[in-house]
Amino acid sequence: MLAFVLLMSGRLVAQAPACKPSVVGDLRVEKIDSGIFPGPHTLRVWLPAGYTEPANAQRSYPVLYMLDGEMLFDTCTNPYHSEWQIDETLTKLIGEGKVEPLIVVGIDSPGDDNRRANELLPMADPSSPTLFEPQGTKFPSFLLHEVMPHIAAEFRVKAGRMNTGIGGCSYGGIAALNALLKLPGTFGIGLIESPSLHVGNGAFVRETEHLSFTPVRLYIGVGTNETGNFPDMLRKAGYDPEAFNRTFAHNAELLAENFKSSDTSTAIKFVETPGARHEEAAWRQRFPAAIEFLFPASSH
Repeated sequence: MLAFVLLMSGRLVAQAPACKPSVVGDLRVEKIDSGIFPGPHTLRVWLPAGYTEPANAQRSYPVLYMLDGEMLFDTCTNPYHSEWQIDETLTKLIGEGKVEPLIVVGIDSPGDDNRRANELLPMADPSSPTLFEPQGTKFPSFLLHEVMPHIAAEFRVKAGRMNTGIGGCSYGGIAALNALLKLPGTFGIGLIESPSLHVGNGAFVRETEHLSFTPVRLYIGVGTNETGNFPDMLRKAGYDPEAFNRTFAHNAELLAENFKSSDTSTAIKFVETPGARHEEAAWRQRFPAAIEFLFPASSH
């Protein structure tokens, strides 16, 4: 998914041949009907190895809620035919004893780009050429009152902010960041990739300058060439691609510095990848280090 609707509108979806599912491990697909964002929503729940074994019947697991679910586990469910490979990565790292066994709940994007922007963004994106009404102020409530109760009723998840994470990329990174700020007693772990901090003309950078409640652990990743696939589109819209890239990466670094400077005990990991673009390949490449930092086996 792209950071902003301007680029989303230009990301062409190639005609794909018949797709063979690539999921590794036990992935369950759940449907919920939302009253906050009316209509059905899809949850993709990845369970660690051993979850269904009788010996683990009383065991509960930490949980990471992630946006956008369709791009996390299987190229066949992502219209852009790429994925984070979270299932492959976690199978390997948990098996090696580097990451605590955890449950990952992928929350699918709701469909078309405008509806996705409406649900995830709490404020407008000034770079967007289309008009939409941001409804993302409701997203933390959607998580707290609809998604999380369903997961807790169906799966053995540990309670408490020390065991509960929220993450995403692009607009999903903004929604995850908003949930961390609005529900600090619920989410203690954050994974923020390529956050679209130009939303609200930098509002989240300003909002995080003075914080009283912060996560236990927070990972922030960004590339230095986030708009690398679409420089001509940016120029036609009146933006300087190089300046936009610099600002995009710098804002992510400022966000990390704001959390670091708060008078709390938050552990922060900030990664800037030279040349990395705004795409699944970059998020996939950075995910192993991110998840080892956020859910280390030694911390439980």
